[in-house]
Amino acid sequence: MKEMTFMEHLEELRTRIIRVLIILVVSFGICYYFSTDIQEFLLAPLRAAIGTQGKVVFTGLLDKVLAELQIAFWSCVALASPFWFREAWLFIKPGLYESEVRAIRPFIFVGFLLFIAGVAFGYYVIFPFTFKTLISSGVQNVEAMLNLQDYLLLSSKVLVFLGILFQMPNVIIILGFMGLVTKYSLRNMRRYLAVAFAVAAAVITPTPDILSMMCVWIPMMILYEIGIIAVAWIVHPYLHRKYMSDETTSESEPEEEA
Repeated sequence: MKEMTFMEHLEELRTRIIRVLIILVVSFGICYYFSTDIQEFLLAPLRAAIGTQGKVVFTGLLDKVLAELQIAFWSCVALASPFWFREAWLFIKPGLYESEVRAIRPFIFVGFLLFIAGVAFGYYVIFPFTFKTLISSGVQNVEAMLNLQDYLLLSSKVLVFLGILFQMPNVIIILGFMGLVTKYSLRNMRRYLAVAFAVAAAVITPTPDILSMMCVWIPMMILYEIGIIAVAWIVHPYLHRKYMSDETTSESEPEEEA
C-alpha cells in the first residue's frame, strides 16, 4: 500500500480523469467515422422484427446527424471500456495491499468480458424479444413508422447500461476483497435489492411490458447471486488464509526475538 496525502489523491484523480477524457475523445472520432456501420448494426434487430410492417424514418433535417453523434458517443463509451477500466484500477491500486492487488487484478479483465456479455445479452436477447412483442401487439394492417434518432439513442443507452449492470459480480467480488461486504451482508440485502433491480429493469427496458422487464430483472438477480457465491467460495477462503498467515507470522515474531 502506498501512502498518499489528500492533495496527492486529488492530483492522481485529475490525471486519471484527463487520460479517460483523451481516450474517449479518440474513441469518439473512431466511432463517428464508423457511425454508419454501427447504425446498421443497431438497426438489424429492429428491421428483423418489423419486416415489411414498417420503416425507420427521420423527420428533421438534423435528425440523421444528431443520431450519428449519439451513436458515436455511446459507442465510444463501450469501445473505450478496457481503457477506463484500467485507469480506474490504477487509481485504486495504490490504496491496496500487495496481496489485495494480486487477488483483484484478474477481475479487471473479467470486468471487460462482463461488459461485452451485457451488450451481447441486450442485442441478441432483449432487443429481438422486445421488438417482436411490440410489433405483434400493435394495431393490425397499420404500418409502423419509427423515428431513427429516438431508436438509436434508446438502443445505444440500453446496451451500454446493460454492459455496466453486468459488472455486478465483479464489483461485489472486489468489494469483498476490500472487506466492505460479506456473504452475510449480501444475503441480508437481497430482498431490498430485488425491489431496486425491478425499478432499474423497468427504466432500462425499451417497453413497459412485464415480460421485457422480467428479461432484465431475472439476469440481474442471477448476477447478484453469482456475486454472493463468488464471495463465499473465493473471497472468504482467501481472506481466511490471509488471516491465518498473518496470525502465524505475528506469533512467530516474539519467539524469534526471544
